[in-house]
Amino acid sequence: MKRRTFFKYTLPSVVMPALLGGFKINAFAGNPLLQNLLHADTNGRVLVVIQLAGGNDGLNTVIPIEFYGAYKNARPNIAIAQEKILPLNGCNATGLNPAMAPLQQLFNQDRLAIVQAVSYPQPSFSHFRATDIWLTGEESNQVLNTGWMGRYLNRQYPDFPDHYPNSIMPHPLAIQIGSVVSTGLQGPAFPMGMAISNPDSFYNMLNEKQGQLSASPAQDQLDYIRQVAEKTDAYGDVIKAAAKKITRQSTKYDDNKKNPLSDQLKIVSRLIAGGLQTKIYMVSMGGFDNHAKQTDAADTSKGTHANQLQRLSEAIAAFMDDLALQQVADRVVGMTFSEFGRRIKSNASGGTDHGIAAPVFVFGQPVRSGIIGSNPVIPENATVNDNITMQHDFRAVYATLLEDWLGVKPSNIPDILQKNFATLPLIKKG
Repeated sequence: MKRRTFFKYTLPSVVMPALLGGFKINAFAGNPLLQNLLHADTNGRVLVVIQLAGGNDGLNTVIPIEFYGAYKNARPNIAIAQEKILPLNGCNATGLNPAMAPLQQLFNQDRLAIVQAVSYPQPSFSHFRATDIWLTGEESNQVLNTGWMGRYLNRQYPDFPDHYPNSIMPHPLAIQIGSVVSTGLQGPAFPMGMAISNPDSFYNMLNEKQGQLSASPAQDQLDYIRQVAEKTDAYGDVIKAAAKKITRQSTKYDDNKKNPLSDQLKIVSRLIAGGLQTKIYMVSMGGFDNHAKQTDAADTSKGTHANQLQRLSEAIAAFMDDLALQQVADRVVGMTFSEFGRRIKSNASGGTDHGIAAPVFVFGQPVRSGIIGSNPVIPENATVNDNITMQHDFRAVYATLLEDWLGVKPSNIPDILQKNFATLPLIKKG
């Protein structure tokens, strides 16, 4: 078994893709690695990526009020009643799902941007293939073995994992809250980040609690490896040190609602505020593959999809409130993505089938609020084959965040995204 595979599947609390050592920076002074590190991005800015797994229905998320008649005609069994759509300041033609009041507030406070109809040429309707495309930044007719965030981090921190952590970058380059490191963080040789398997394991690590041991000899060995890793891992130590600096967080995190995304973002905020220099965090939530019973028959503003949108909105709002409380809100920008959207026309089961384009949310204090793009045009007599037409390539969103937020030079964007993409007005100047 390869070392990478071994660590990936045997350290359920903190998954490290690298062999670590406490190298002193003078051990490789004058080395090209040191010179690159000295020029690595040190602006303290952080990117948080939220994956909405399953394929989010964009038309019932960001609703085209100006085409409400065609929208209602295309999906009579799941369309949101017009009087319940949440209005957006300065955008009378567009509104949000009624479950998204916290995001409506962020938009009206100039802290949320909506990018309409995001996709890519020749899109895939397969969950697995489409997710790979979004995570790698590849074309639909090619396969890359690195992720777009991994390529960015590899450029900023060359030769990882050798000589890391070090005096210049003592912290994880990226952190994923999830059982394995995302494909999006895969570098040329190793994953460029680490994974914390779940919130429970994070708090167990802080409290130095051991997991329940199994009677299985093999499981005993795995538990032992995990415990040793948690005690000795250099990154585990700095994570614990950062987290323990924060003793108070936003009261908007409602732990009783059992919102998994909120639990993940609470950890992210704590680590950012605690002083980690980690550049990228990834979190995720599922439940967006709504082929049937997407809404309640008696009230389409409620149901499975609305519940997910409410969890998403409340989690982001609590995260934003916490960042402000910790006085780090000016350092953080976040984005959402889902592997694809849904068809224009709803199906007979009260759901929606796999489609093409969907909106992307970009949020944060440094974000320029507004809607980029126009409402999707909906045919008056939409068929089951009709899809939202793409307006923006998802890699244009990535290019914007890389260049305007993380400080990548425009000339280096093709090394990360394979070619240049026009940036979007997402980040406030200055």
